[in-house]
Amino acid sequence: MKTLKCALILLPLLLAAAGSTTVAQTQLELNEKACESYKKADAAMNKTYQQILSRYRADTLFIQKLKAAQRAWISYRDAHLEALYPAADKRAAYGTVNPMCQCAALEELTVERTRILKQWVDGREEGDVCGGSIKTKE
Repeated sequence: MKTLKCALILLPLLLAAAGSTTVAQTQLELNEKACESYKKADAAMNKTYQQILSRYRADTLFIQKLKAAQRAWISYRDAHLEALYPAADKRAAYGTVNPMCQCAALEELTVERTRILKQWVDGREEGDVCGGSIKTKE
């Protein structure tokens, strides 16, 4: 009985403490946060892409091929997103979380593309015979 009284006294205090540490977020806030994260990833990718264009500007054939690859990647990214969420009315089909989910998928794809592009910025090790157009590190 004594334990039950203690539990009844402590329960409201524990609930109040737990409630003060949690951050209430609306779906709109979660959507905005996910899309802002994607925008940052996209900006980082574009910065990397511009660095490559600048560093390799003398290699016109490479630049031409890189631009074609980037256009193809954008087409792939957009088609992949449509395959993930094919319904015409996305809100009706996938709910209010869909903008968050789409931005998360876009961010994931963009971070991966940036990692791939960074090879041309970072360079390859001396002796890497499969580096192709990637310049050797200085």
